Amino acid sequence: MGKGFYISKSVGVVAIILGAGALATIIALSVVYSQEKAKNNDNVLPTDGGSTKPPVTTPAPSNNPWDKYRLPKSLVPEIYHVTLWPRLTPDETNNLYIFTGNSTVEFKCAEVTDLILIHSNKLNYTKLENNHLARLTSVNGDKAPSITKSWLEPLTQYLVLQLDGKLSKDHQYQLFTEFTGELADDLGGFYRSEYWENGERKVVATTQMQPTDARKAFPCFDEPAMKAIFHITLIHDAGTVALSNGAEIRNTGHGLQTTVFEPTPKMSTYLLAFIVSNVFSSVYFMMWVQVRIFARKPAIAAGQGDYALNITGPILKFFEKYYSSKYPLPKSGKSTTRIWFKDKYRPTFANCPESSSGGIPSVFISIIYVKLKCIWKWFGNLVTLRWWNDLWLNEGFASYVEYLGADEAEPDWNVKDLIVLSDVHRVFAVDALASSHPLSSKEEDIQKPAQISELFDAISYSKGASVLRMLSDFLTEEVFTLGLQTYLERFAFKNTVYTDLWKHLQMAVTANGTKLPDTVHNIMNTWVLQMGFPVVTINTTTGVVSQEHFLLDPDSEVTTPSQFKYAHFLSLSFIPFFNNNLQKMKASGEDWVLANLNVVGYYRVNYDVNNWRKLLTALSTNHEAIPVINRAQLVDDAFNLARAKIIPTVLALDTTKYLSREREYMPWDSAIGNLDFFFLMFDRSEVYGPIQDYLREQVTYLFRYYKNMTDSWTKVPNGHMDQYNQVNAISLACRTGLEECQNLTMGWFTQWMHTEINPIHPNLRSTVYCNAIAAGGAAEWEFAWSKFKNATIAIEADKLRYALACTKQPWLLNRYLEYTLMPEMIRKQDATSTIVYIANNVIGQSLAWDFVRARWSYIFSEYGGGSFSFSNLINGVTERFSTEFEIQQLRQFKEDNAEVGFGSGTLAVDQSIERTIANMKWIAENKDTVLKWFNDQNKA
Repeated sequence: MGKGFYISKSVGVVAIILGAGALATIIALSVVYSQEKAKNNDNVLPTDGGSTKPPVTTPAPSNNPWDKYRLPKSLVPEIYHVTLWPRLTPDETNNLYIFTGNSTVEFKCAEVTDLILIHSNKLNYTKLENNHLARLTSVNGDKAPSITKSWLEPLTQYLVLQLDGKLSKDHQYQLFTEFTGELADDLGGFYRSEYWENGERKVVATTQMQPTDARKAFPCFDEPAMKAIFHITLIHDAGTVALSNGAEIRNTGHGLQTTVFEPTPKMSTYLLAFIVSNVFSSVYFMMWVQVRIFARKPAIAAGQGDYALNITGPILKFFEKYYSSKYPLPKSGKSTTRIWFKDKYRPTFANCPESSSGGIPSVFISIIYVKLKCIWKWFGNLVTLRWWNDLWLNEGFASYVEYLGADEAEPDWNVKDLIVLSDVHRVFAVDALASSHPLSSKEEDIQKPAQISELFDAISYSKGASVLRMLSDFLTEEVFTLGLQTYLERFAFKNTVYTDLWKHLQMAVTANGTKLPDTVHNIMNTWVLQMGFPVVTINTTTGVVSQEHFLLDPDSEVTTPSQFKYAHFLSLSFIPFFNNNLQKMKASGEDWVLANLNVVGYYRVNYDVNNWRKLLTALSTNHEAIPVINRAQLVDDAFNLARAKIIPTVLALDTTKYLSREREYMPWDSAIGNLDFFFLMFDRSEVYGPIQDYLREQVTYLFRYYKNMTDSWTKVPNGHMDQYNQVNAISLACRTGLEECQNLTMGWFTQWMHTEINPIHPNLRSTVYCNAIAAGGAAEWEFAWSKFKNATIAIEADKLRYALACTKQPWLLNRYLEYTLMPEMIRKQDATSTIVYIANNVIGQSLAWDFVRARWSYIFSEYGGGSFSFSNLINGVTERFSTEFEIQQLRQFKEDNAEVGFGSGTLAVDQSIERTIANMKWIAENKDTVLKWFNDQNKA
């Protein structure tokens, strides 16, 4: 076969270090960027927190301070004393669940003012003896000004207090309030969560403060820079457990108990948490830190918290070493470490015993969630963003480093590689749209709570993770961690902007003597301050390398200007295996070039047609000559380049022809993910049958491979990736109509129905349940529904909830949709994902879309408060859209609900419109070619 060499991108690496016999040569290039920069005479030195987004005007009713969405800088909170009493049974007079409370906030006057603004949302206040909604006193001993007027501003969510005199600068004051709030089931602030256990409804009072819902629990200065110390007291019924950020220091009372917690460190309001429940139990594991896992008593008794318990300590140790910083909390009087904010795992994530319904994928989820909570102790909690426009840094960093912690917990699983599938490829799909947005925005563009919620999307999480991973790679992990360590030390318990991190990374670069083509600030701002990413094209005949802004629909109009002209700092590192002309990127004869080794660069790669053909030959003759991650990359890049009309669609399809010989998880998962697009576009057309026939032939080899490996499905594969890929094999084989697979899954499910003993391994349950319910009728659905309602393990309930959406019976799907808005049937936090599951079913897609359109106002008002899932909901129900009728419906949906709003789904609406237009064009241009290609393969 032809010889090849790999090219891996790593920004700004210029050092060439070669030992005797060394095979690796690192060469840095600023591909095209210097030329593009020369064309642009503007100064490429953006200010802190800058953005290329066009200015967005945030309208306010007037110029009064209480009509602005940001707090003035006149008052700075220092200490809160908050007492709350949640009722876990409804009030007899109005049948509402409520909580009552009082709060005293001590603040310092930083600027002379006669006005107090403090955030408050959906709280009813008790008028005090002064006939106002609050009482103001001075801490310094002098007399405080009197309140002359007090009122609520619902639009900007303030409690407003007008004073008869000025507050004195540098003096401290206390503000006392009494209030009542609804313990609603809206997933925001202090809210109510319910579930069923042994036929009995269980109620939990819990919190979701991020980003702007602490103000629903008590009046507060609810901005991330307004850090303070919190003294929390919870009043609760005997037999219930109260939890908060600090350790419990006192519990008094009998029928009604009062639990007092240690004061928290200085922290932001969105990190505050408290829980009251009558079902939690705890497990302790003592080492240098006390780890406590809270879950339902039956779950603890069954050992379902053991896995999370056992991995938390080692992961914390890893991050202490990684950050060169001790766990950032002081010791309590009991020589145990206080919890920063109560790590509220939904049962799905905490309860993952290997021997129960969780399975290996669920254990991996457990690692990720345990590790995320550990990361946030340092990055986000110890050091906090100044404002939400830099949300990406907290969430992106957590999303990247979580893989490092997971790899530490389970080093044999190759977890670090999965970031390519789960984050890089995932966010490429969104960031390739003209309606995408930069990672960082200007502070003035992000003011309203709705605008803040919009930032909780794949760009902030997955692109943030991908770009930081790339940064770590080109700086080297040693330099990257050194910069992080000094950054965390310098800004401990303070607020920052993202450029503060650039400064500390630059300090590490300088200290290490690393050579870069420009500063970290200038290099990384090309990735942070403009949306999208490049496609790098390598012509192996001429050696020319170029880049351009990659758009999934090349005809879409980019209306957002960029001071960088959508050029990025790029560099290339080479790992040659043969003596090729590396510097000019040339490959002659049968030699080939493969760029972006291990997909560390946040970009796609295109080649000249000749090099593509050589890579296809390498796949078909000796695919293992190409690294596993890059085999997944070749498939994903090819399919997306084809959708962007950069290469022919048949060339992308040709990358799947070798799959009958592929046994690794990542290439298969990449192929299935991209071929899902073909299913979505053609499962309502005559192309669907030939696609099924082709893929059934390809996957049969993989299906039988795992049948032999598992001794006819009686054993579990040893490798973690093999366990994942076994699921792929069964899922695709059944989906494409392999009779042996369908008989297998239906046989297992029928055995369960008849014996009440479940023979299906936890790893396989989601796909087996789905395929059996799809092949069955009402009996199978009702059986699964009864198991779902009675499930005591949350991950098992989630698998059943997903599988129930697989039925082919429209009447069952319609009934299931109705259940999503009935909290006694489907929990509120599960409603939107269940609707998306139904929409993924070709029969359920139109039913789900009609359902969402007809009930949007209700869904948004009831489920919008604390939910960041509307982006997934809108994308999910419109993913299959590809006709003129559907685009008209989508535009009408946007127009009809403009006043209602879309919350975190606002950008998703525009992205769905853009994606639908692109789908329509793609089908018109490719349907005949695709049909011919699949027919030709099936004849071969």
